[in-house]
Amino acid sequence: MNRWIFLIFCLTIIFSCNEPETSGKKIEEMKVDEAASIIRNPVSAMDDDVEAEFVPKMTFEETTHDFGSIKEGEKVEYIFKFKNTGEVPLLIGDARSTCGCTVPTYPKDYVQPGKTGKIKVVFDTKSLSGFQTKPITITSNTNPRDTKLFIKGFVEEHKH
Repeated sequence: MNRWIFLIFCLTIIFSCNEPETSGKKIEEMKVDEAASIIRNPVSAMDDDVEAEFVPKMTFEETTHDFGSIKEGEKVEYIFKFKNTGEVPLLIGDARSTCGCTVPTYPKDYVQPGKTGKIKVVFDTKSLSGFQTKPITITSNTNPRDTKLFIKGFVEEHKH
């Protein structure tokens, strides 16, 4: 009986000493399926002894853009520019709006520290009128995970 307990104890120690699969990998070499894990828990994507502040930071030139007056039916676009002011690569996992009239596109690759990126937002005013404000939520490996951008404008009703 003591042999079995000793054997189980030894096996437990041997398997618990194995390093995780991602250790030793550079963050740029991680697979796409690992990106979701990085965004959900950005600190765990780095070395084990990393501090919570050691995450990327998105610094935008502006977080709200006002289109002013727009005619109903027009498609207008704006590019939000940002810089990774953190110390590690930035990865955006998603950019979404609350309606289909606002469509953001974002960089799919890592934005290295000190480098810039762009988030393009296309706003379709078809069937809209009056003052409009649309939020865009950026989900990335920053802390906090979500960043909000806004577009707004007054849509002039089309006269038939």
